Amino acid sequence: MAVRVLPEAFRQIERLPVSIHRRVLSVLERLEKWPRVSGAKPLRGDLAGRYRIRTGDYRVQFTVLGVDVVVEKVGHRDGFYE
Repeated sequence: MAVRVLPEAFRQIERLPVSIHRRVLSVLERLEKWPRVSGAKPLRGDLAGRYRIRTGDYRVQFTVLGVDVVVEKVGHRDGFYE
């Protein structure tokens, strides 16, 4: 699987503290093995069809389009789903 990061998500990753930045990059490497990724949870409601994976207090929201995993959003859990 190819992992694509949308421009806004890329900016969000770049603004993270260094320790969190490394953990998020590790999550992106794990997503290359989709669907054999542990910890990914499907979202519901308005976000149905998307998934999230946690790393500490931070979340990575993504969707699967064909053979691509598309990272849409990265951020702290506070207000992440709003």
